[in-house]
Amino acid sequence: MTQPAPTYSGLSQSQLAALVPELLLSGQMIDRSGMAHLIGAFGRDVMGKIAIEEWMAASPVYTHRMRTALGIDGDGVEDMFKCLQLDIGAPPQFMDFRYEITDRNHGAFVLNHCGALMDVEPMGDDYVTTMCHDIEDPTFDATAIATNRRARIRPIHRPPRIPTDRHPHCAWTVTIEPDREELPLPADAETMFGTRAAQVGLSAIDPDATDGHVDYRGPLFDDLQFREWSKTALVRIAAEVALQHQLLSLGFLWSVRRFAESEEQVTDIFRKQLTGIAGLAADRLRQALDLPTDAAGLAGVIGLHPCFGPVEYTGVTAVVDGDEVVVTIPVVSDAVTDGGWLTVVDADHTEALQAVGTAVDDRWEVVASATDDGLVARFRLGEKSRKESGEVAIARFSSGATFVFADRGPSIPITPVGSSA
Repeated sequence: MTQPAPTYSGLSQSQLAALVPELLLSGQMIDRSGMAHLIGAFGRDVMGKIAIEEWMAASPVYTHRMRTALGIDGDGVEDMFKCLQLDIGAPPQFMDFRYEITDRNHGAFVLNHCGALMDVEPMGDDYVTTMCHDIEDPTFDATAIATNRRARIRPIHRPPRIPTDRHPHCAWTVTIEPDREELPLPADAETMFGTRAAQVGLSAIDPDATDGHVDYRGPLFDDLQFREWSKTALVRIAAEVALQHQLLSLGFLWSVRRFAESEEQVTDIFRKQLTGIAGLAADRLRQALDLPTDAAGLAGVIGLHPCFGPVEYTGVTAVVDGDEVVVTIPVVSDAVTDGGWLTVVDADHTEALQAVGTAVDDRWEVVASATDDGLVARFRLGEKSRKESGEVAIARFSSGATFVFADRGPSIPITPVGSSA
């Protein structure tokens, strides 16, 4: 007898509320997985260029999707901040954004804690400058223009920190000027809007649900609490965040291809990126949802894993078959058509799948074969332990690998400065 693994819709509201911040955090750590390999292949400067291009390709697209899904239909600073709260570039608490709204066209934010800075700061000021100056300037604006093309995000102060313990870690202003020239949509973002990932349909939110928020049309909340959202809204948010992973990976792939010496080098780097984040995210997801290490737990991790979802886009399924798990990656899907992560997983290259199995229990072994319908991978529990792959070990360099979310109480609306409310 077989049992399909649950997808997002098969989870409870409380499970989804725990899952969503984990998905946002794993999206942030995609770069911790990929960038080390870029530095080794091309050096710091090219790594920075690829980071800029990948985020500028993806963020306008996935921000547009989240705005549409949650009814964020305004074009002011408050609307922009709502989108940042649901962006893999700004996972809650790990990237601890604190927002202030002056009026519709003016606001500010600080990062009380920047997990990305904590990861990069030990590498020296040159790497900090690459991230906090070279990368942030264009990518912040690329995110902002998904809400308003006349928006600009500019630093008040930012690292390298002087003094070295400066807090908050950085501070930024956000302004919208009606007569300011509009920023153009990045060329790669225009291309990205044409992908299947940008256009795929996901589950609808029930507007009549009474178990929590069904949209984000009201005030901006400080410390957005996902337990206050309805189940159908959380299912859609989880799927959108998984799709953010897929969009960012496509942007990464396109940019790497511009700098690589061969398509073989592109594939090698892309596969290493996937393997690292696949294992790291699997480890955190299993712990966050308190899943067992048996076949049901492994299947559950795969069914919820953002590198293999959302299922509407990838078609990936996981089924418990006795004491084993069978994963099917279809030969035809929107994800395969886009040429992303799934195209570097085949019968001879199961590193990403093995990384997931090892993260759940280091005795899981995977054997895959190609069929007319796609790749069929079977996990069996062996007797010998397997060592975690080097790609996953590299991704664990991030402090996000062990980051613990805190309960900060109920969401509180942010009152605009000067408001009498």
